[in-house]
Amino acid sequence: MKTQKPLHVATPVRQSLALTKLAGTSVYIKLESSQPTGSFKIRGIGHFCKTALNESIEFGMQLVANNPGWIFISPFDDPLIWEGHSSLVMELAVDLEEKPGAIVVSVGGGGLLNGVVEGLRRVNWADVPIVAVETYGAHSLNAAMKAGKLVTLPAITSVATTLGLVRVSAQTMKLVGEHTVFSEVVSDQEAVRAVDHFVDDEKILVEPACGAALSAVYSHIIRKLQSEGKLAEELGPVVVVVCGGNNISMEELRKLKKKLGMM
Repeated sequence: MKTQKPLHVATPVRQSLALTKLAGTSVYIKLESSQPTGSFKIRGIGHFCKTALNESIEFGMQLVANNPGWIFISPFDDPLIWEGHSSLVMELAVDLEEKPGAIVVSVGGGGLLNGVVEGLRRVNWADVPIVAVETYGAHSLNAAMKAGKLVTLPAITSVATTLGLVRVSAQTMKLVGEHTVFSEVVSDQEAVRAVDHFVDDEKILVEPACGAALSAVYSHIIRKLQSEGKLAEELGPVVVVVCGGNNISMEELRKLKKKLGMM
């Protein structure tokens, strides 16, 4: 069988001068917003589909032979999804000249975080801490870490709807007990404000879910973690995963700002 090319592309990583100035330490942005789908999720889903190609064909034939049916592929809770997301770190290991001081990710169900941890282990960067950022009303990881067990939120109330999982994966809960993960929660206003600033600074429009990760710089979370002694004062490059999202436009951003009383 002909070798199948991955559905995702290797995305650029570059230093952001605006974010570096604001953070007071070198900040690099991993531009997953430039994926064909506008989001990092194509890494995991694409890897799942590529790996399960012969099985999916067989399953499809069975469906036709028997009765029509459905199969659910979780967007975050499957080892193949995590393995696909780990490719992001493989690219960082090639493109960066030094080991990151920290990697910042937004968290929904935890699939991206799971993949980043797996990737860090593969490239011998297991000591690189992760800053996991959520919005209030979609803070299922933060609630679980505080409780010391998986927690199901009563509802998702955040405007960052793509972070809207009421419960993170069991694997995520396992990994935060093994890897250094700093869980941070920001308001919807902070996430949307980060989106707004990022458009001005980098001319790239992303969803509020991605704005959560960007808030690590715009809301001075990196500086706070350094002052608390959780991150080193002399910090290697901080990589913010710009996870993207295509469910956004300037008009939608304007509506969100109005809804949140920001204009």
